[in-house]
Amino acid sequence: MTIPIKVMPAIEDHSISFRQIHTADGGRIRYRKICEIEDRVLDPDEIGRAYEASKDQLVPVSDQELDDLPLPTAKAIDVEAFVEAERLDPIRFGKPYFLQADGAVAAKPYVLLREALQRSDKVAQPRAARRAQGRRRRHRPSGPPLA
Repeated sequence: MTIPIKVMPAIEDHSISFRQIHTADGGRIRYRKICEIEDRVLDPDEIGRAYEASKDQLVPVSDQELDDLPLPTAKAIDVEAFVEAERLDPIRFGKPYFLQADGAVAAKPYVLLREALQRSDKVAQPRAARRAQGRRRRHRPSGPPLA
């Protein structure tokens, strides 16, 4: 079953961020992106991404290649299995998010999934893709949205 969704953070970060400064004059400390080979500061348009295949091998990956990846679940949950909630170790949970049906077409299957999870005391194990990478998630009912 695949359901179109919207993803919203379930928690807010209330931590305090500090900046490093030069104690003599209060100037902010900057981190420059320097090429290891050329030993020079790079402009943002000179910086790309690479996958580290091994310690000594980087494989360049372009934005276009990431956009072209076949990720049909980018804005949907595709439920692979239903598992007993007590079988999951909370220590392995990451940052929580709320899910909400995305549009009128998704509303009915979303509500059915939410109600089925509430009645069965099970957790949905979907495959969800976000930001060009697949991550393992677990979804449980938490009021109208799923968490």
